[in-house]
Amino acid sequence: MLKKFITASVLALALTSCSLTLPVNATSNSVGSKTGTSTATGYLGVLFFDADASIKTAAKNAGITKISTVDIKQKNILGLIVTFETIVTGE
Repeated sequence: MLKKFITASVLALALTSCSLTLPVNATSNSVGSKTGTSTATGYLGVLFFDADASIKTAAKNAGITKISTVDIKQKNILGLIVTFETIVTGE
């Protein structure tokens, strides 16, 4: 019985992750055809190397000068690897 419990616990822990997408901002501008993203990945929740998930970088990556919407997507894998992605749409 203990072996099954440990196996089930390990499998549940291995399959645990969380992905969440939230709207941050919207303007009265019409939704544009361009979509830009910027990403930052961290390890152990504190170690981020060369990470820039800013709205400015996401807009620059797609050549957007007039922002319509901003969304943020966060993905967390066992609390060890965290990825933040900023998604910007506009013209």
